[in-house]
Amino acid sequence: MNVYNLVSLAGLFLLVALGWGFSSARSSVRWRTIGSGLGIQLVFGVLVFLVPFGSDALLMFSELVVRMLGAANAGIVFLFGPLAIPAGEEGSIGFILLVQALPVVVFVAALMEILYFFGIMPLLIRGCARFFTRSMGTSGAESLCAASNIFVGIESATTILPYLSRMTRSELCTVLTAGMATVASSVLALYVLFLQSSLPNIAGHLISASLLSAPAALVMSKLLLPEREKPETLGREAEPHYDRPANLMDALMRGAGAGGKLVVGIVVMLLAFLGLVELINLGFDGVSILLSRWTGQPVAFRLEDVLAIVFYPLTLLIGVPISDAFEVARLLGQRVILTEVPAYQALSELIVAGSLEHRRSAVIASYALCGFAHVPAVAIFVGGIAALVPGRQAALASISLRALLAATLACMMTAAVAGVFYGRGALLF
Repeated sequence: MNVYNLVSLAGLFLLVALGWGFSSARSSVRWRTIGSGLGIQLVFGVLVFLVPFGSDALLMFSELVVRMLGAANAGIVFLFGPLAIPAGEEGSIGFILLVQALPVVVFVAALMEILYFFGIMPLLIRGCARFFTRSMGTSGAESLCAASNIFVGIESATTILPYLSRMTRSELCTVLTAGMATVASSVLALYVLFLQSSLPNIAGHLISASLLSAPAALVMSKLLLPEREKPETLGREAEPHYDRPANLMDALMRGAGAGGKLVVGIVVMLLAFLGLVELINLGFDGVSILLSRWTGQPVAFRLEDVLAIVFYPLTLLIGVPISDAFEVARLLGQRVILTEVPAYQALSELIVAGSLEHRRSAVIASYALCGFAHVPAVAIFVGGIAALVPGRQAALASISLRALLAATLACMMTAAVAGVFYGRGALLF
């Protein structure tokens, strides 16, 4: 274990201390939940990174995801023809996000709905939820939601629909945190497309990140907003709510339709937030001009740079080498305001350009970015869940920023776990 691995290990516990420092009720924190969550992440890290069977299984899933993306390309090529040719190949006009990457979301969403129809997803979700409930002492409903978020996105809230109206504030915070700290499988496939050429095993890493993020979300949520009431499903399992399609074709159409709505949502958010951030940066450009005149040196100062300064200590904490820390911090700043999609694109460009000195930095960044922990997601999750239970809108709004902070720290925790095991002995790397 080298010094960076030790830094990541220390950072893991310092992130817990940071979460406790921001807690709304430090004396109410249940340390069994926190300790169990940390233990689950470290044990999973050993199984995945150091045990041959675990690494082989994840690499097999990685290869499966890559092949699945190849199958998805058939529909993309049929619809868009030459526009669908990937960048770098003969006849390509370059990378086009809307045409070459986002349609994959529709394919994966349809596939997931089919797996739900055949009972495969509910079985996996029940198993994970049962494990979280028994090992961490969290309520059945919030455990079920966290488990669902390993595989799906905002729609995970529908699996606990019968319980939402009676959930405690702490449980609602967990629902929001789990949603923003994890990623849907359909969007995860999009990230793989961005990075698979520069990081060959990236699908395995992102699957690993998705699994690690669920217990991390439970840990951070229970640190920042500890339970002070008695949840309805405390100590017992919650049954997932699922509106079963009439048949296989209905499942296919429902999944594809949900994927299409997700693509539209991504496009709309990118259009709005990229434009708004650029508008804000016009003001920063004016500040940069004034600073340049005052110092006599060229100064380029933008919103991403301000946020990078905020995230810089955290990137050092999770074990990113100093030489790459500011670049990774800038990516995390981008994610907060622009969503993870342009942040992953920027990470891919940094790797291709050789702007990161250490491969370790690229891998840890891919884990840290693997989540919906950004401002647009706050509106999406609060609005989506409030639509299901209008009576809880005020409660959801009041805890939304705390949940965003918890989700951000959970993503950093997931990256720290990857940093602990990164090295010569880790088989997945």
